[in-house]
Amino acid sequence: MATEHIIDATGKSLGRVASEAAKILLAKNTTSVKKNVVANVTVRVKHASGLALSDKKRVQTKFHSHSGYPGSDRSLSLAHIIATKGYGGALKRAVKGMLPPNTLREKRMKHLIIEE
Repeated sequence: MATEHIIDATGKSLGRVASEAAKILLAKNTTSVKKNVVANVTVRVKHASGLALSDKKRVQTKFHSHSGYPGSDRSLSLAHIIATKGYGGALKRAVKGMLPPNTLREKRMKHLIIEE
C-alpha cells in the first residue's frame, strides 16, 4: 500500500516545495532508505498556482538542458515555462533536477502528482 504525502504549495517558494517533494520521493524521511529501490510513496502537491514567485525570479531563473551535441544548449526562463506548461510544469522540472540522474528518476517522477 502506497503512502500518500500531501504538500500545500500556497505561499511557499518553488525551491522549498520541490526539495520537500524530492526528499519524500527519495524516501529520506523514512527509516528504510534504499538508493536502488523506488519508494512506495505518492507525493501530491496541491495549489501549485499559489506558489510565491517574485517577478525578478520569473525572469532571472533559467532552466538549462544540453543533449551532448555541439550547439544544442537550451535555456528557458521560468516565465516561459509557466506560460507554456503552467506552474505544474515548472515544479515538475525543479523536482526532476533535484533527483539523481539515474534509471530510477523517471519511475520516481511518476509518483509525483501536481494539482494546479
